[in-house]
Amino acid sequence: MVTERPTVLYERDGRVAHITLHRPEKLNAINETMPQELRTAVQRANQDDAVHVIVLSGAGQAFCSGYDLEIFAERPRPVPGSQEMPWDPMVDYQLMGENTACFMSLWRSHKPVICKVQGFAVAGGSDIALCCDLIVMAEEAQIGYPPARVWGCPTTAMWVYRVGAERAKRLLLTGDLIHGRTAAAIGLVSEAVPAEQLEARVAQLAQRMAAVPKNQLMMHKLLVNQAYANMGLESTQLLATLFDGMARHSPEGVAFKARAEAVGFKQAVRERDG
Repeated sequence: MVTERPTVLYERDGRVAHITLHRPEKLNAINETMPQELRTAVQRANQDDAVHVIVLSGAGQAFCSGYDLEIFAERPRPVPGSQEMPWDPMVDYQLMGENTACFMSLWRSHKPVICKVQGFAVAGGSDIALCCDLIVMAEEAQIGYPPARVWGCPTTAMWVYRVGAERAKRLLLTGDLIHGRTAAAIGLVSEAVPAEQLEARVAQLAQRMAAVPKNQLMMHKLLVNQAYANMGLESTQLLATLFDGMARHSPEGVAFKARAEAVGFKQAVRERDG
């Protein structure tokens, strides 16, 4: 019997837990098991009394390139996220709501999470990154949500909570990618550094936070998170997750899926984004 390779790795170094998305040959694209494996790793870190801080990263050249479109777009219906028509929105919501809950385990973690982004954090990969407490990007790394053009809506809805209405609209109404320097300038991420300094800067920040008592870290994280809960984060995410299902089953979404099946997702994405 062949055992599936883990898509998320876990290790602890002193007070810092390291969680790594591990599909480097696919630029850490999200498959059917990664969301739950990510949540399990976050739970493990929270249950370890020695851990003060979590660092989330992606193996290889990118943090995460989003959902694996070879699985979810190229394969003929029905596949997860693309039902036969007519579709049942509650079936879709159950699937994507669970994935969103897995990503939000980072936000709800009692231990603060630093996300390290090299290469790309796009589409569903940006959902994961933006659920973290702090994000440090390489200056030339790129973040964005291209499926906003066709076939998606960011289920975590974290864009508006991080950069406000106008900048969130600017990014979601175009699906444009921005570099780490711009992301830091508009407050989407904590900071951007040259790629060769990324590892050291994240380690420095993690060690600085790890020196703080766990209860202090937890109190301040809960304080900030509660303010966002009071702004309606949960209800916004419910709407966003429903909209995501609609986007994949709208006339344009169905046409994109058919095109990906016919010519491959890379060509379909080039046509969509061009």
